[in-house]
Amino acid sequence: MNWIILIIAGLFEVGFASCLGKVKDTSGNEMYWWFGGFLACLTISMLLLIKATETLPIGTAYAVWTGIGAVGTVLMGIFVFKDPISFWRIFFICTLIGSVIGLKAVSY
Repeated sequence: MNWIILIIAGLFEVGFASCLGKVKDTSGNEMYWWFGGFLACLTISMLLLIKATETLPIGTAYAVWTGIGAVGTVLMGIFVFKDPISFWRIFFICTLIGSVIGLKAVSY
């Protein structure tokens, strides 16, 4: 169950990184809404990470959480924010995904 909680925490990390990106691109009330989303996602992500580390090793949990956040944020950047895409970006995203899966496979 804590692996599912950890995955959800990683998805909220993608949310707070994406909201942070929108904060810098907006102004006025819209900026405050994005900042509120950032704070909400950050809080939920951290609370879920804390919950997941009750039974998972902290090193593995943190690496998986960060990996999910990194891959998800890059993909959000590519598909939502129109960041550039190249062979090397996709290659290294795939290696990061492989590393996260590997950590999950070897942890007990």
